[in-house]
Amino acid sequence: MSELLQDAGPLFVQGALFVSAFLSATLLPGSSEALLVALILRGGFDPIVLVLIATVGNTLGSLFNWACGRWLMHRSDARWFPVSERHLGRARRWFQRFGLPSLLLAWVPVVGDALTLVAGLLGVRWAPFVVLVGLGKLARYGVVAATTLGVLSL
Repeated sequence: MSELLQDAGPLFVQGALFVSAFLSATLLPGSSEALLVALILRGGFDPIVLVLIATVGNTLGSLFNWACGRWLMHRSDARWFPVSERHLGRARRWFQRFGLPSLLLAWVPVVGDALTLVAGLLGVRWAPFVVLVGLGKLARYGVVAATTLGVLSL
């Protein structure tokens, strides 16, 4: 990976971070935090710009999950539907209890992916969704970058 980073141009590297962050927010596996750390350690890039690129990519990936939940709700009774009625009921109760602020935790591995899908299933409006999810993801990438730079010692 380090050889690829050394030989690639800045647009390719930043694009790779964006794609990695996008895919990491979907149900597909990804490692955007590792790539962010590698790019910060490599140097030559403004860490703030890298954090913003990762945040935008990851937030858009979560918006993709939201859209899948929103558009597939009419198929929730189908056998292939990825969320059981029992889990939908649990998610509805969870949202009723904790509300929209729970979307600040969309960055949590595995749980966050399901949370963003369920938000779409439950009809959460896209504007508050993007704001809350984006803030949570910005905070997460900010902590990763700050820790990498030695600003925070966790």
